[in-house]
Amino acid sequence: MAKERGRPRTSTVLWEGVQRLLAAASADLGTTELTVVDLGGGTGGLAVRVAALGHRVVVVDPSPDALAALERRTAEAGLSDRVRALQGDATELSALLAPGSVDVLLCHGVLEVVDDPAAALRAAHETLRPGGRLSLLVAQWPASVLARVLAGQLGQALHVLSGEEHRWGSSDPLCRRFDRAGATALAEQGGFTVTAVEGTRTFSDVVPSAVTESDDALALLRELESRAAGTEELLALAAHLHLHATR
Repeated sequence: MAKERGRPRTSTVLWEGVQRLLAAASADLGTTELTVVDLGGGTGGLAVRVAALGHRVVVVDPSPDALAALERRTAEAGLSDRVRALQGDATELSALLAPGSVDVLLCHGVLEVVDDPAAALRAAHETLRPGGRLSLLVAQWPASVLARVLAGQLGQALHVLSGEEHRWGSSDPLCRRFDRAGATALAEQGGFTVTAVEGTRTFSDVVPSAVTESDDALALLRELESRAAGTEELLALAAHLHLHATR
């Protein structure tokens, strides 16, 4: 059965997109050490990878258990001096971090679960320096419809398609899903300029697991994902949209 998650794991395509965004921010500032905030970064799967590139990362997350796991992970990676944990939620950023103090803000899998997505983006905008970069990853509802249909969950697919928040039912872990127009409009209303939109996990969540048991098949799937990420006609099929934006 096709699966959907709350906080998405970092795919190869997404990681490549994040690296491009970080490189662009570094070029703007003329430095290889950026101040990066990973909002809702949890146990630090992405933060550790960013810190390993030489950046300083602040992980903001409401879960003390997740932050404890983050500290263990960074210690094991030898990156404790580059990763800092702060407990708080998206709307508390201005109380946790000085305005204009952040070069890059990663907001992945957050707008789907917070009470007020617009308020979260306003807080992110205030925290970023002028010209700072936002990496915004959101779950996309058209792909959820397809995933539910392929799994034989036709009633859930109809709920996603027709519901205002595009949820598949009361037990759906996500509060809402987006499409390209909605996510772009929300970012722009928050004061950001969207510079690029890429699709991630276009096929990975619907391809049968038996198909990808061999290394050759996995390599083909990675190539398909990479090529689909920037293909305009396939963006609506992506499980997540990765928006690059500037303040």
